[in-house]
Amino acid sequence: MDDLNKSLASRMADRFRGFLPVVVDVETGGFDAERDALLEVAAVTLSMDSEGYLHPQPAVSAHVEPFPGANLDPRALEITGIDPDNPLRGALSERIALDHVFNEVRLAMRHHHCQRAVLVGHNAAFDLGFLNAAVRRTGHKRNPFHPFSCFDTATLSGLAYGQTVLSKAVLASGSSFDSREAHSAVYDAERTAELFCGIVNRWRRLETFEREHIGLGVL
Repeated sequence: MDDLNKSLASRMADRFRGFLPVVVDVETGGFDAERDALLEVAAVTLSMDSEGYLHPQPAVSAHVEPFPGANLDPRALEITGIDPDNPLRGALSERIALDHVFNEVRLAMRHHHCQRAVLVGHNAAFDLGFLNAAVRRTGHKRNPFHPFSCFDTATLSGLAYGQTVLSKAVLASGSSFDSREAHSAVYDAERTAELFCGIVNRWRRLETFEREHIGLGVL
């Protein structure tokens, strides 16, 4: 890694106190993380440019096989449009799906010199709850995510844009949202990542503006 890339990687760790924000979205067979199936998981890592602005990276994702005895609420499946029995899903067991996603997260953590990942989600407690439940079921020992800390874009977008629904917050931020693609883990994670980066970058622009104008004696 050249000196510039090393500097940018270190700035990400400095910005979030050694944590790497990683946007996660899950699709499930209901609302109970202990009893209902985890069906899809997607994660989007972030990078930082030379000006200190965040940018989403390509998503990593997996379709997940329901764990033995998992509940599948027909109402949840109707919302997501997921057919758990469709062989074309290419679903992986929970353990292999977690390995697939966690490996990419750990690579990003090493690149950015971060000790741990912190989950970013829209109503983040839901996604973190299902992730933690899958970790417990599989006995996974290398979970890169902090077990309870998170960034919630529902709260952040309520502050920044006066909107807490993902689609409305994304539109209020100036980005597009296709409701036909919603409730796909990859699509929702990508839109949430754009939303989070937009809010953080908005704050960054304000910091830069204030610093420049204070230096000029305007403020």
